[in-house]
Amino acid sequence: MNSMRWLHGVVLLGIISASASAFGQKQVVRLELIPPSPVTDKIILDIRGAVENNSGLDREYAISLYLDRESPATRVHDEKLRIPAHGNAGICYRRSTAGWAGKHQIILVATSSDGRTGTKREVEVLPSNIRSTRTIDGAWVGIVHWSEKEGRHWNTDIRKLTENDWRQQIRGMHNLGMDTVVIQETFRNQAYYGDNTVSTTGYKGLAYYPSELFPGRVQMASHDPLEAILSEADRLNMNVFLGVGAYAWFDFSAAALDWHRKVAAELWHRYGRHPSFYGWYVSAEAYGSLIPDQGEEAKDRYRQEIVTFSREFQAFCRGLAPEKPIMLAPNAHGMLKSQDAWPLVLEHVDIVCPFAFHRMPSGDITGEQSAEIWQGMCDKAGTHLWMDMEAFLFEDEALVPRPIGGLVQDLRRFPNFEKILCYQYSGIFNSPESRMKPGGPPTVVLYRDYQRYLQGMKRDNGKRSN
Repeated sequence: MNSMRWLHGVVLLGIISASASAFGQKQVVRLELIPPSPVTDKIILDIRGAVENNSGLDREYAISLYLDRESPATRVHDEKLRIPAHGNAGICYRRSTAGWAGKHQIILVATSSDGRTGTKREVEVLPSNIRSTRTIDGAWVGIVHWSEKEGRHWNTDIRKLTENDWRQQIRGMHNLGMDTVVIQETFRNQAYYGDNTVSTTGYKGLAYYPSELFPGRVQMASHDPLEAILSEADRLNMNVFLGVGAYAWFDFSAAALDWHRKVAAELWHRYGRHPSFYGWYVSAEAYGSLIPDQGEEAKDRYRQEIVTFSREFQAFCRGLAPEKPIMLAPNAHGMLKSQDAWPLVLEHVDIVCPFAFHRMPSGDITGEQSAEIWQGMCDKAGTHLWMDMEAFLFEDEALVPRPIGGLVQDLRRFPNFEKILCYQYSGIFNSPESRMKPGGPPTVVLYRDYQRYLQGMKRDNGKRSN
């Protein structure tokens, strides 16, 4: 494929009314790259832009995309959009990174009768013979872990983190090249699909930020850890997914959809001004088999619920911010039971990030076979396939840092994921420079071991380039 040929372009579903527009955001244009930098030259880059018309008049915008600099010779796409007053619209273009090795800038310029504005994103494309960078490109962050048993070694300390401590946590991630942050959840409610009364008795969950939707707050020292994380990520040019949840684990019912819309709208209203606000993470998770705990008799209803949820939640979030992706992280198990159902879900999920490939259940297929099934489905759906790599082991029920050998084994064993994130940074990794080190000395050991792995990769790449 010619490296400069655009595969296709579509206008995203993103034109909305004044009552649901971008809540007075000052940013007029935004741009996201999926996946974010760095990437290899073996992936399809998804370039998404959004234009906000915050005026009181309908306007026509001429939108141009450029490679590296603004000139007729470097313009790669033109498009015109008519956007209603106080509305928005998005564009999406996909292209191969083949032949594009090196550092580049993607530039978006929007021109209307009201003037001209633009923005840009940097991307480094690494020459490779596989999709993966073979590095951990980001990690989950749990503000307070949902399970006291799993977080036994570090949950008490995490509750003590101040806003400055959270900024240190983000700096520690950045220093390891983990520049994509996934906030696991913005509310805590330990309930499950089919075994909760939220829709009848009301939502009793606790917020990790100053929510105006629900009064309950998680007990912790930090008043607004989301603001601290996003502001530090802004400064370091990082990317942050906000976890919309928890309503209830594995719950994609109509009531869950309504709750997710309300929370997503509030999160965008409070935090949408941050350049690091990259996308939405659906915290509910899902089984790879798409069979709920209630078993086969509930399977068809459950699958229809998750398809409807994915379609409707994607449309709602694109109304808020057309360029922001939605990510879902199911486990990798039971894929032979769900290959007919997942394509209907993936049609409305921008990124799927499965986990637990290295611990497939007895009688299931291998991790490599599961990864191959996921890749085939994602290729057909145009969905981005990332990996949620487990950086922990279970010590009884408590999570402890996984030795570096296991992480390196997974990085080498699974080459087809365009991005690899890990679960999780909080309580599993700690920079030796951090004031607070939830999880204690073993987390610093893993941090330093992974630093040495990165240094070894850099030396090896340097030898190959020479």
